[in-house]
Amino acid sequence: MKQQISKPQGKLGVLIVGMNGAVATTFIAGTMAVRKGMGVPVGSLTQMGTIRIGRRIENNFPKIKDFLPLYELDQLVFGGWDINDESALDGTKTAEVLNEKDINKVADELATLRPMKAVFDKEFVKKLDGNWVKKANTKMELMEMLRNDIRQFKADNHCDDMIVIWCASTEVYTPIQEVHSSIEKFEEGMRNNNLAIAPSMLYAWAALLEGVPFINGAPNLTIDTPAAFQLAEKLHVPIAGKDFKTGQTLVKTTIAPMLKMRMLGLEGWFSTNILGNRDGEVLDDPGSFKTKEESKLSVIESILQPELYPELYKNYYHKVRINYYPPRKDNKEGWDNIDIFGWLGYPMQIKIDFLCRDSILAAPIALDLVLLMNLAQRVGFYGIQEWLSFYFKSPLHSPDVVPEHDIFIQHIKLKNTMREIMDEEPITHLDEKIKQFK
Repeated sequence: MKQQISKPQGKLGVLIVGMNGAVATTFIAGTMAVRKGMGVPVGSLTQMGTIRIGRRIENNFPKIKDFLPLYELDQLVFGGWDINDESALDGTKTAEVLNEKDINKVADELATLRPMKAVFDKEFVKKLDGNWVKKANTKMELMEMLRNDIRQFKADNHCDDMIVIWCASTEVYTPIQEVHSSIEKFEEGMRNNNLAIAPSMLYAWAALLEGVPFINGAPNLTIDTPAAFQLAEKLHVPIAGKDFKTGQTLVKTTIAPMLKMRMLGLEGWFSTNILGNRDGEVLDDPGSFKTKEESKLSVIESILQPELYPELYKNYYHKVRINYYPPRKDNKEGWDNIDIFGWLGYPMQIKIDFLCRDSILAAPIALDLVLLMNLAQRVGFYGIQEWLSFYFKSPLHSPDVVPEHDIFIQHIKLKNTMREIMDEEPITHLDEKIKQFK
């Protein structure tokens, strides 16, 4: 496979939906600081992680960024859309994630970065208002405007490759409907302004038609539809999502596998969060919370497989709460109370209080996904990129397979795919002596 990879020459255009939000500005400002040598990309697997090649005795652990032909950070060109007409510098200050000292390191670059007008519908994000919004008669026309934005940005910035990533707010819960069932029905729906077509779907559709990989960092339906799957396959474009795995779900996908590995039972798992950023305000609306709740609730069920272990997991109780608390700003706090049982059914408890910074956890995920999705396209991968499930709360998967939520299995799959891309043997972790007898 290695021989088929085109080299990352020139520039990679990174178009972000929600460009002036907390996650996006933390991602942009942080990347700018790192490439100036003024910051460390903590949390980024592509920048700081290593990968074992060959047998353990060979002691060959190159950095992933040296092993894979990825774009360098100074080759990234940022742009995007937002519902407010302000510079990325203003957006970074408004988000209140980074301190003034770190913002000032890249203030000049951020000040020159302004968003394009966004496609926005208040019916899908009821808690927000926008003053920098596209107007058109149909959703098809809006989608075509987005296509033109992508083409124009690529030409103006002389980009060789492009990526579109959704870092905007969570939309209201939208179940799959008939309009999402095929390419033809979806396009008819755009022409007829079908109410089940959300703004995020228009961004995704525009990107795919332009041959640009699309990453969904929120729990919105967006590309998790038959129509989007069909278009991505037809046009040979990679798609990935959904919902960046940060905070509480990162903890859940670590603890739940531990319970199952040790065959410990679960009586109940109660989770609550407080946060005060724009995401918290948006999730204060029941419709948007429903979308996030569906994403969070599916994780444990998939990992524990109660149908296989009814004595341990058949009747556990799982509740998720998210509370908007403005004083906390972007510093989310997630509490987990986990009631488990062990030998002979004796009860035990696990209590976790994770005082995390949501955007600080999400920014390196966004960076890794941008670089790896571009690599996927240059390798020739297209459609759903299940090997990137490691980064998502509710990973996209083919309809005929069970999604994998176990973070340890996801991590092995991620690195073995990297090895496969570079024509190296996957790591099985079998003892070398055992291999000799096979």
